[in-house]
Order: sequence, then C-alpha cells, then structure tokens
Amino acid sequence: MPLWAQLEADLRARLEAGDFSESFPTDLELTVGYDVSRHTVREAVRNLNKTGLLKRERGRGTVVNRSEFEQSLGTLYSLFESVESTGVEQTSEVLRCEIVLDSVAAAQLDVPADAKLVLIERLRLAGGAALAVDRAWLPHSVAAPLLEVDWTHTALYAELERAKAPVPNQGWERVTPIVPTPSDRAQLGLRKSDAAFFLERLGCRDGVAVEWRTTVIRGDRYRFVTEWSAGGQSQLRPSAA
Repeated sequence: MPLWAQLEADLRARLEAGDFSESFPTDLELTVGYDVSRHTVREAVRNLNKTGLLKRERGRGTVVNRSEFEQSLGTLYSLFESVESTGVEQTSEVLRCEIVLDSVAAAQLDVPADAKLVLIERLRLAGGAALAVDRAWLPHSVAAPLLEVDWTHTALYAELERAKAPVPNQGWERVTPIVPTPSDRAQLGLRKSDAAFFLERLGCRDGVAVEWRTTVIRGDRYRFVTEWSAGGQSQLRPSAA
C-alpha cells in the first residue's frame, strides 16, 4: 500500500475506535507524529474527507464528522425509537395535523385523488435540537383518531396501534440526498451548504397501503448503514419518475 493509504487506514481505525474526540490533529501535527511528508498527510486526509469521516470547516480546519444516530436499512423502524434507544429524548412540534386532499399522496396510497387524507406534519427534535421535518399522509378511514393525539412525545406507529388501526408490516423506503427548500432549511437550522437526506416511505399492512411519508433529515446528525454477506443477492430497480 502507498504510504498515504497506510496512514489513511491507521487514521480510519483510530476514528472508529473513538480517538480524536476533542479535535482532529492539524496537518503539521500528523506530519510530525507519523514522521511522514505533508503531501502524504494531505492525501490521506483528503480521502477521509471524501468518505465523509472528516470535513473541512472554515475557521476550524479539519474536524471529525460524527453523526449522532445511525439507522440500519432494510428493516421496519421508528425514528422515535431509533433516537430514544440511544438515551436521547425525541420530541415533536406539530406543524400541521388536519384533513387534506393531496393527489400525489393519494396516488401512492392507491386511493381516489379526492379521497380525504390525514396529514401529520411534525418538526422532530432529538435532545431539543431539530433533527427532521416529517410529513405523513394516511387514509382518513384509518387515521381519523390521530387528529386528537398529543404528538409531543410519541410515535406514529404506537398511536396507530393504540387506535387499533393497521400498523405497517411491509413496504419500501428510498433515501435521496437533496438541497432542502428554504422553509425546511429554516425549520432545521441548516445553512445553504449543509447536507440533508430526503426519505420517501410507503408503509403497507399485508399488501394494503396505509402510510405515505416524506422526511427531510439532517445529514450531519443521522446516517444509514446496511449489512451484507457473501452469497446475498441484490438487483437494480427502475427509478420512479
């Protein structure tokens, strides 16, 4: 391995072990500490920046890009439970909770375009700080009881179960990097250059759609991970229009 790749591998191992919790060394400190050239250091750090483990910030230099929450893909999960399982309190501020007509959501839910839907739009907070803007559309026949829920500290699926309504047990989710709208960016406290994910989720109960959800989530606080094994199969699927 080239010297810069050896340095990158060692730094990566130290980052994963939790080193550099206070700050990441400067290029000069790495040059002296590892007894290598500045070019070697810069190449190793540049690659760690490309993979997202480090990031350059104006006025601070190179810093560790630590996501607070990590979610496994390929499983049915609750953002509420994902955050609370780390010991951090997840709360919500309701932006909208009302009956609406929405032809796009209706098409995803496979109901008529003029069907009544319940829209629950929330600003999700973790530890009191903005994490995501979450919008869920559900058929009125399923979600009418949810209009009276106090959403401050609870989860959608828990409330569906409490109302004896169908809770999703299958579906799909798509994750896309986006530039948030000015409104979502303001809600999340993001700058124009900050990254965000856009999640689309169709939740079904035994093949029947009960939830269409879109979520804009901060890229600096949340990340996704998937596990794989030899012999497992995967395939490309056509992109939705």
